[in-house]
Amino acid sequence: MSRRFAAILSIGAAAAALTAAAPAAAHHGWSTYGAEDFELTGTVKEVRLGNPHDILIVEADGEEWEVWLSPPSRSRSAGFDENAIAFGDTVTAFGNRKSDPEIFEMKTRKITVEGEEYELYPERL
Repeated sequence: MSRRFAAILSIGAAAAALTAAAPAAAHHGWSTYGAEDFELTGTVKEVRLGNPHDILIVEADGEEWEVWLSPPSRSRSAGFDENAIAFGDTVTAFGNRKSDPEIFEMKTRKITVEGEEYELYPERL
């Protein structure tokens, strides 16, 4: 095998590895969230449904919170879709708060919207 061919193979392998790792690096796991249970009740100000996770902006206690839900496929399997939520709805999110108390963000395991409950991560309840 020539050096040039070997170099091309090495570059191709490196590019493939980086491409495969990109989604994993972008995924928001649980490690940056606290271990203790957290509950937040507030009013929906914004709804963002889509990859990598559905997100709600919720006003609670005078702060705007980013409430991270699950990936869209998991949310839809739980029955949570665009018909389940609207601007102005009252929600109670149950999950884990971001470990940094200066960041108003949480990852949700279960959410209740106007009395309707959606278990997004039932295995974590």
